[in-house]
Amino acid sequence: MTAIFDLDGTLIDSSNTLANAINYVRSNFNLTPLPKDYIIEQINNPNSNWSQSFYNLPQATNIHEMLFKEYYAKNHDKELVLFDGIDKMLQNLKDNNIKLAVATNGYRDSTIRALNHLNIKDYFDLIVTYEDVGKPKPNPDMLFKITSELNSKKSIFIGDSKRDLLASKAANIEFILVDFVNNKSSVKEVEQSIIEYLV
Repeated sequence: MTAIFDLDGTLIDSSNTLANAINYVRSNFNLTPLPKDYIIEQINNPNSNWSQSFYNLPQATNIHEMLFKEYYAKNHDKELVLFDGIDKMLQNLKDNNIKLAVATNGYRDSTIRALNHLNIKDYFDLIVTYEDVGKPKPNPDMLFKITSELNSKKSIFIGDSKRDLLASKAANIEFILVDFVNNKSSVKEVEQSIIEYLV
């Protein structure tokens, strides 16, 4: 039994950090800042090419990635926020003998840094990023890797975007769509739904 979580917008509110990091990269290439809402919309859009949307390039370079990670490393402790009740939910799920995993399109080192900073890394049995599989969501490879490595016969994926929904469908995994950013979802209700499905 495994509950798999997206990271950004699902466990943590990283919208400010993501937008600021992308605009930091843009500033280094003399590009004007993009609105935060546009950046988050593109991140969640499964049809968006991020390199094209953010940097006007078919594919980002190592310099773009380095600059993004540079900003993230310097500012995540000031800007990342754990959604209220997430730590308690993770503990309750562990108490119900549910394995926990993260599947994120983020960079691996940034993901580990964020989870450590917010004191929730140790809850997870496995953390998989797009760097570990080579393909970001909506490709289902992250979910396949998690269910295989954790030998999970029954899993559920919790995410906040259409990318997550499409990945879960491709992997044939039950899905819960959350909107904690706008307080349209209740962490407690999500926790209850996970337990009801898995236990």
